[in-house]
Amino acid sequence: MTAEYIDAGEAIDHGALSAVKGTAPRTSNVDYERLRTARSEPDNWMTYFGAYDGQRYSLLDQINTENVRRIGPAWIFQAGMSGHIAGASTYAFEACPLVVDGIMYVTGWDGWFWCLDAATGKELWRYKHAVPFDVSLCCGNVNRGCAVANGRVYFVTPNAQLVCLDATNGDKIFQKTIGDVRAGESASLAPTVIKDTLITGSAGGEFGVRGHVDCWDLETGEHRWRTYMVPKPGEPGGDTWPDDEAWARGGGNHWCTGTYDPELNLYYAGTGNPAPDFDGDVRPGDNLYTDSVVALDVDTGEIRWHYQFTPHDLWDYDSTMEMTLFERDGKKLLGHFDKNGYFFVLDRTNGELQHVSPFVDRIDWGVITRDGKVTPRKYPDKEGDPVHFYPGPAGAKEWTHAAYHPEHDMFYVPVADVGATATRRRREFKEGMPYWGAAVQVDIDDMAGSISAFDSHGEEKWRHRLDHPMAASVLATAGDLVFAGTPTGEFLALHAETGEKLWEFQCGSGHHSSPSTYTVDGKQYIVVPVGWGGWLEGIIPGMLGAGHGSALIAFALPD
Repeated sequence: MTAEYIDAGEAIDHGALSAVKGTAPRTSNVDYERLRTARSEPDNWMTYFGAYDGQRYSLLDQINTENVRRIGPAWIFQAGMSGHIAGASTYAFEACPLVVDGIMYVTGWDGWFWCLDAATGKELWRYKHAVPFDVSLCCGNVNRGCAVANGRVYFVTPNAQLVCLDATNGDKIFQKTIGDVRAGESASLAPTVIKDTLITGSAGGEFGVRGHVDCWDLETGEHRWRTYMVPKPGEPGGDTWPDDEAWARGGGNHWCTGTYDPELNLYYAGTGNPAPDFDGDVRPGDNLYTDSVVALDVDTGEIRWHYQFTPHDLWDYDSTMEMTLFERDGKKLLGHFDKNGYFFVLDRTNGELQHVSPFVDRIDWGVITRDGKVTPRKYPDKEGDPVHFYPGPAGAKEWTHAAYHPEHDMFYVPVADVGATATRRRREFKEGMPYWGAAVQVDIDDMAGSISAFDSHGEEKWRHRLDHPMAASVLATAGDLVFAGTPTGEFLALHAETGEKLWEFQCGSGHHSSPSTYTVDGKQYIVVPVGWGGWLEGIIPGMLGAGHGSALIAFALPD
């Protein structure tokens, strides 16, 4: 059968499309201008956060507070689990599906990529990258998403490869190496298309690698620039590390997608913990640029400014989660909910702190005052001496993302309220081996979670309480709805202004992903990947052995 290639700007006949096997319409007109104005096309979800600003907010309102009780499954795609799973680690479904003109692109664990009809869930093509079984992975075999532009899709793999595919049929166009897999480097973030380039980041800080952000030519895959997130001696920030080789294995990986301001031409990269975790004696100093937001000039990779949320981290408080861009009183601002339990608002033009406030009930690791001064109080400072602290290394908010509703000036945050005990253990660095500085035991009881709403000044407006820590991203819509999945499998719709639960659906497995929304032929869908696993069993040990699942579920109003 000859495939019918349809320009992305044309209407799609889904009846005809369902008969086409192995091909999808072209997305050739998805260029930088279209991505830059993505929110003005709410029918699509063209970037990881829905728009460069990271707000995870959609203008769609067909599904709203009045009718959300009527929505149900429109289709279910069972991704399945086939073949070997790379690394001594479990998989989880952590992706955010992209949708362009009725076509869905979604990544999975272990190098999987699927292209689906977004109205029916029918598979159009699939791609499987060959991931070595013995690749070193810290925290689960996972992938968080892809990027799309100019008739191509881009994603990274657990063995630190950047792969470019033809969006119409899944044929590989090029493949580039992001990092040294032998040293423990890997990759899991969704790339970001900016202008004629693609931005990626590395993972693997728990193996003592040196984190970096990379820029690639969108057309050829040529490497444009690399900026290391740990400076070497003589570079700005290099004096925050000892004079030995600690900086060369200092961590600071950028393993969650950053945000971008086109007017400032700045990419905001969140960075991970320093290595080794917990053992600060081998790395005295603030350890820049770990646990920071680093503002990078997209054209050159130059660091324009930075802000460090947890200097000299001794608690494994990565700061890789979203840097949400918003405006207030005529100022360009950046909001960030950190694993350390505090909500920061910065001036995104220069990194100046505007204010900081706690967003979780229990914080005893340290105190951050309103001027940003950090005073540690509890940390594992003696060999073999266990120390309990809140929040635990999973954080008051894990990597999963908050959403921001600009009409209400409200952030909706997936909160985890759980502690842990860390016992420091010195480990000598050995390439390719885990470089942990402590044994950690997460509390198995006395835990809680919530979806909490805060205004941009840090004042809590409402809280939807849960028995387990939240571990999935939140989605906000103009229908005055907030969608989020729970560890026990419920997918919820809450009222954006009050937090009242309006609807729920039991998906059969826990949530650790990022839902998105779109329309096809005038019908709005909410889609969510469902699949428990990865490092979640370390975050919530009480749910050890829960069903993994691997389904993509789309919800809509009945016809």
